[in-house]
Parts: sequence; structure tokens; C-alpha cells
Amino acid sequence: MMRLPPFRYRAPRTVTEAARILAGEGPQAQFVAGGTDLFPNMKRRQQTPKVLVGLRGVADLRRTRGEPASGLILGSGLTLTEVCEDARVRSHYAGLARAVRSISTPLLRNTGTIGGNLCLDTRCNYYNQTYEWRQAISFCLKKDGNTCWVAPGSPRCWAVSSSDAAPLLVALGASVTLLSVAGGGARTRTLPLEDLYRDDGIDYLGKRPDELLTDILLPAVNGWRATYWKLRRRGAFDFPVLGVAGCLYFEGKRVREARIVFGGVASHPRRAREAEAFLAGKEPTEETIREAASIASRAAKALDNTDFAMGWRKKMAQVYAERMLRELAGLPIPGGELAQGPLGAGVYGA
Repeated sequence: MMRLPPFRYRAPRTVTEAARILAGEGPQAQFVAGGTDLFPNMKRRQQTPKVLVGLRGVADLRRTRGEPASGLILGSGLTLTEVCEDARVRSHYAGLARAVRSISTPLLRNTGTIGGNLCLDTRCNYYNQTYEWRQAISFCLKKDGNTCWVAPGSPRCWAVSSSDAAPLLVALGASVTLLSVAGGGARTRTLPLEDLYRDDGIDYLGKRPDELLTDILLPAVNGWRATYWKLRRRGAFDFPVLGVAGCLYFEGKRVREARIVFGGVASHPRRAREAEAFLAGKEPTEETIREAASIASRAAKALDNTDFAMGWRKKMAQVYAERMLRELAGLPIPGGELAQGPLGAGVYGA
């Protein structure tokens, strides 16, 4: 049986108190909300904080504010179930509801939080193993070792971002608010969610260690269409082997602006900017979508760091990008609803 290492637990009641505790405890401390990813990692000794600052009792992190017409603000401590079952999210940000509903199982969605999913640790075949397994290969670059076994000649870690919410929220143009009290009074800063991530399997967040992610700011509903497609071995529970989020803004029958974001293919949510530029100003016909999906797949550079064969995953990037775009364009999807399992089809942003 794998057991948690010893740690002290602090239970603040406000966001300022939580930030102050973290600042006072220093590098040995870490925030925990649902703990659905952190606690298994601690059992495998991938993360070994000496102090956990629990956020479950911070009421301000469990609130939803604003309205879709002007922009919705989600507290980072909302559970995944609370997000995907919120009537405003289901009606006006249906793509986000789909992405969040695809995460893990109902029991874990009842515990895991939206902020935790956005800050999810990067994953890899050689990292997400027991301590003894990792010890047998002399560990890896991400934890305790000196070699990235995905690319042994590389100086960097290639662990992948496996958040399901992040690609969709990046496609929507969402922002996040970060709070810190280091060095004095409370200070906040807001940045585009896309800027929260770095293309580095170890140093994957642009959030400073002393900062607490407090809010996710969704843009005002203004006619975009958004959706999320996910590839995984099982129809439930599994992390994405590939995720692809899309958001299209239309002017009449033509695409005014497109955003396509892949998850599970890099250490950060990766935008397919070349394909976005290709779609701009065009009517999304079958031929145009087929070409855009082919261009988009170039952004998905599969490596030996997750499930399934690399070559097949690369092919699926084009297939899933095409299906995602066909859905947003209102075109038939090969295989119908079975094409992407239990997530269903036909979900649009308002």
C-alpha cells in the first residue's frame, strides 16, 4: 500500500490568510484544493511538500459572479461538478461544460476543482509511476534524475499538459487572477490564461510560487461557437491522450476569427496558429475544414510520453481537429455521436 508522507495541514478561511500562510511557510508549502492529483503524486513521492495549505474552507473561492452577457467569473475552488452543472455554464459556455464533464469520474469531479485542473502537474510515461519503478530506471529529469527518457539527448523535460479545461478556456480567451502577499500587502494581477503556461515539463506554470489562483474570468458571450473533443483509451476516467478545443467567431457565413488549441501533445496547451490564420475570412466548407485540420495537426508533435503509438496519435490529431471543426460548422461528423464516445455531439457556445 502506498502511503502519504508526513505533512502539516493548515486550514485558512480567507484568500488573504491562505496567501499569507504560503508566504510564511516558503518553498516547503503547497496549496491543495481537491487533492485528486496531488495526493496520488505524494504517495508516489513525486511531490513531497512538508505543509499543505487547504483551500476547501475558503468560501470566496467557491463563488460564481457576473453574468454571461458581461462575462462570468468562476472561483478557482469550485468543484468540477459545480462548474459543468451550473445552468449559466451549460447554457452559454457549453463547450466548457463538455470539457469539464470529460474529466475523470463523477466521484472525482465532486472533489477536484477547476483551479486544480488548470494547475495540473504535467504527466509522462516515465514520471507517473511508483517510486520503485522510477528508481529502477535511475529516475527521470522531472524528478530525482538527470535524463529525460522521452528524448535522452534533450536538456529539457517533455512531460505533457493533460488538463481538459485549459485548452477550451485558452480557445475562449479566458483570463485568470493571481493573488500574492509576499513582501507586504495583498496584490493581484490578471493575465490571459494562455500566459499562465510555459512549454517546459518541469517549470510548466508562469504562476509564481507565492501566488494563489483565485478566479477564472470567462469572456462575455458574443456569438462564438466553442467545443472540445477528447481522445483517451477508456470512455471515462482517463487523462487525454489528445484534446482539441476550438472556438470560431462568425461574420455571416464566414469565419472572422478562429482559435484551435491542442492538449496532451506538449508541455502547455498548444495553439495551432497557422490553421487559425488559414480559416480567418473563409467559409468553413468541407474542403476548407479538411485543409485546416491538416495544417492544425502540425502543431501536435507526438512523442513517447503518453498512451498509444506516436504515429497513430499524430494521425488522430488531424482526425479530431477535423471532427471538431465540422461540429462547429454544423456539418455531418463521420461516425456520428459514436465518433467521440460518451461526450455527445452538437454542443455550441451561445
